[in-house]
Amino acid sequence: MNSGAYFPIAGCAASSHRLAADYDRRWLIVDAEGRFLTSAACPALLQVTTEMRLGYLVIRAPGMLRMDIPLDVLEDDDSVKRNATINGQTVAVVDEGDLAAVWFGNVTGVECRLVKVHPETGEIRWPA
Repeated sequence: MNSGAYFPIAGCAASSHRLAADYDRRWLIVDAEGRFLTSAACPALLQVTTEMRLGYLVIRAPGMLRMDIPLDVLEDDDSVKRNATINGQTVAVVDEGDLAAVWFGNVTGVECRLVKVHPETGEIRWPA
């Protein structure tokens, strides 16, 4: 990842924003079963762009209103903690809520959720 392209939301378009390296693969999209939804499985994700502005991850896609997600807020409510499966590995994540789920569902055409990797999660084996 030394090319200057980072992926704040894994599977979505790359970002060259100066802060993107600090948030590389911090978020991901999971399907209804909690499996990482890749751009290979859902090419519409490549239309989703991100930038960092005023403490928010600003998310855009064609035909959609932008969505802003706080960069460094982690909900500590147990009701939003989930597990996701990434490349066969179970990873602790935090769900970003129903609004984000509907937004990404409209972009992808499939039931899915935006989740944030829990900060206590160890190294993740991302697919190549």
